[in-house]
Amino acid sequence: MGKRILIVDDERDILEFVGYNLSREGYEVYTAENGAVALEVAERVHPHLILLDSMMPVMDGRQTCEAIRRHPLLKDTMVVFLSAIDEEEKQVSSYQSGADDYITKPVRMRVLCSRVDAIMKRLDEKPAAKVVGIQIDEARHAIVTAQGEEILPRKEFEILQLLHSQPDRIFTRDEIYRAIWGDDIVVGERTLDVHIRRLRRKLGDNRIATIKGVGYMYRSADSE
Repeated sequence: MGKRILIVDDERDILEFVGYNLSREGYEVYTAENGAVALEVAERVHPHLILLDSMMPVMDGRQTCEAIRRHPLLKDTMVVFLSAIDEEEKQVSSYQSGADDYITKPVRMRVLCSRVDAIMKRLDEKPAAKVVGIQIDEARHAIVTAQGEEILPRKEFEILQLLHSQPDRIFTRDEIYRAIWGDDIVVGERTLDVHIRRLRRKLGDNRIATIKGVGYMYRSADSE
């Protein structure tokens, strides 16, 4: 059985066109015409990837993405916005809701299929890793800090794993992008900043240091 993809869009022709092409690539495709139906389908089929439109009736893309991130059974699902809105603030808002990537429509199907293939490869390649120094539940992507328990979206969890794998080492922005998103996926310049900002709110501002003009570093307990 192939990887499962759920396409969520209120335009049926888009559902049919994108679904047809992804099915030809070997993916098991499901569709939904609004966010509420998408949650019902996602609970049933547990997709590996959800392609999500921004503007929809009943529940818009942001509301749907936030609901997905709160759902314990969907914590590992990749969420990629596929939207005609090409505005920086809209993209940042989507990342803040827990999205892993943002693709602007219209997009050529060969490009979209290539992006989807790259995302699926990243799912297969990512190993599980322990984060030392805080309590962590790897199965649930949950961490326990002085502020309490938090379930992290996949990308936040992976960034934390990377930075904490070598405490007090500076990771450049390019290194982080390559390690987390890979060379085949193009993401917005502010994507990493959004994820780091969200991590700081959960871990505390003293944990992750910004090295201006270079990148980020996870401070060890001895350096705090």
